[in-house]
Amino acid sequence: MRTVQGPTDHVVIVGAGFAGLSAALRLAGAGRRVTVLEREPVPGGRAGLLSVGGYRFDTGPTVLTMPELVADALDCVGEDLDRWLTLARLDPMYRAFFADGSSLDVRADPADTAAEIRALCGPAEAAGFERYVALVTAMFRAQLTHFIDAQVDSPVALLRPQLARLAALGGFRRLAPVVNRYLRDPRTRRMFSFQAMYAGLAPHDALALYAVISYMDCVAGVYHPTGGLHAVAQAMAGAAAKHGVTLRYDTTVTRVEVHGGRAVAVHTAAGERVAADAVVLNPDLPIAYAELLPPTETPARVHRLRYSPSCFLLLAGARVDYPDAAHHTIHFGGAWRRTFREIIDRGELMSDPSFLVSTPSRSEPALAPAGAHSYYVLFPTPNLTARLDWSVLRERYRDEVVATCERRGYPGFGAAIEVERVTTPADWRARGMAAGAPFAAAHTLRQTGPFRPANLAPGLANVVFAGSGTRPGVGVPMVLISGRLAAERILGPDRRYRSRALR
Repeated sequence: MRTVQGPTDHVVIVGAGFAGLSAALRLAGAGRRVTVLEREPVPGGRAGLLSVGGYRFDTGPTVLTMPELVADALDCVGEDLDRWLTLARLDPMYRAFFADGSSLDVRADPADTAAEIRALCGPAEAAGFERYVALVTAMFRAQLTHFIDAQVDSPVALLRPQLARLAALGGFRRLAPVVNRYLRDPRTRRMFSFQAMYAGLAPHDALALYAVISYMDCVAGVYHPTGGLHAVAQAMAGAAAKHGVTLRYDTTVTRVEVHGGRAVAVHTAAGERVAADAVVLNPDLPIAYAELLPPTETPARVHRLRYSPSCFLLLAGARVDYPDAAHHTIHFGGAWRRTFREIIDRGELMSDPSFLVSTPSRSEPALAPAGAHSYYVLFPTPNLTARLDWSVLRERYRDEVVATCERRGYPGFGAAIEVERVTTPADWRARGMAAGAPFAAAHTLRQTGPFRPANLAPGLANVVFAGSGTRPGVGVPMVLISGRLAAERILGPDRRYRSRALR
């Protein structure tokens, strides 16, 4: 395994996102002096917080799976998760509404989900679901330790016995045909394959190994932290500060100073020079290369990256209640393959939308004023490579989103809104996400595993990347793991600093 060369006594981490905080906790636990520089006034990166008019919103991810990865990072400094966070396992984890008017609850216990499927689709479909759960569980176990939570620097590193096991499970086939072997009903097929969108691909294009996202989402459990996902970042930052990490907010890094193939300092917008023995970059990897490192250091493959779809996000505080909605509610349109073609292939807005509405105040009433709810409405869209003019589309599409919600079970939603914030792909780009894609580079075969941009910068002896743009990839669990992999590049293969949670 390649590691940072030279001294590593003082590590500067740029960005206090989940990956940066994960790395900081591990480095601090190993005795390194750590300074985290964050441009925002709070930690979290994409997992930000909006408080307005008595409403509280997560501004990024809203789904927490595998909280043991948070526990793992905290344990590296001797802290217990329960001391820092209160978690509630959601049941149902998701409620899905389909174009034919039917609905399905995905429950915390897969046996309960099977019972829901049996009632909706019949016993054969429920039995297929139970076999599918066994498959994705086996795929997850085959991948976690040896491929996801591992330094995979070359295709040769994939040649492990577990690779044959993964292939035998069908991991290198396409996702949709594998799902279709187990599930026959179009509704369940959609419910347990839409997660491919997180990887930036349609289910009929994604590799079946990405069924592990279904495992995390629909089998391992979905949790709500009191205070929302941003509370996870606050907890990690609080534990890091307690154990000696210096966290500086409202501090924008403008460049990394490089001499002789090494980063020697970072410079801030205030004109400060912060010396460093090693640097961890948590911003979106292509942006970090383009804006913080010398242009000669950017690998050619970074210029050729293909990006995941983006999304239009409406955060709305509304004095209205919809009892049929769950904490996380997915609304599927009648179209399916056409929807992916529109968003991914043709760069068009959905003609028959499928979308997510999260209502966290249903689980935690304190997130909204009495008698009101905080709504998080997410519509997938093309990323900025489609060249849609969001300065023109912004208000028009906002109205279309509200109207679609009102037609799909949220009557009177628009009139009930008291506060709102809109985020378009252009806004995601302004926040530092390449191509306006909050789900980063797509997980095509050529952008997966050893083919994804490396977390150790080529040509620089002591610059490491963390976050969704590098390995292992997209999603809160993967980002937390990326922080561990970044720390390992600095600390070396001795894993004494790694907690019992993943041994």
